[in-house]
Amino acid sequence: MFLKGIFLKIVWMLGSYIAFSQAVFSTDYNSQAEVKVYVVDYASQADLKVFKVDYPSQAKDNKGLWYFVEYKSHSDKTIFFVEYPSQADLLIYFVDYKSQAGWKNKKLIHLMY
Repeated sequence: MFLKGIFLKIVWMLGSYIAFSQAVFSTDYNSQAEVKVYVVDYASQADLKVFKVDYPSQAKDNKGLWYFVEYKSHSDKTIFFVEYPSQADLLIYFVDYKSQAGWKNKKLIHLMY
């Protein structure tokens, strides 16, 4: 019974890690996207400040650390970059440092879960 409990905790922790990572695939088609994003010119305009990480293991949680994947099947979210802010579900700004990433508009945090 004790080992079963430990096993279930490990499975739950691993599932939580996978469910909340931010592997992102950028699609060429609006209709295939789960979230439509627009890249704003200034950080103050963004709902989410995003930092592009180099490795999937760095894209943890829902904190704006995105790892872009080559295949949709490897992604947690499929996004489409729109031409106008009015078309977007989420306004993002790409930051230069990991420490700058994060949500400014927490009401939209559910979009990336």
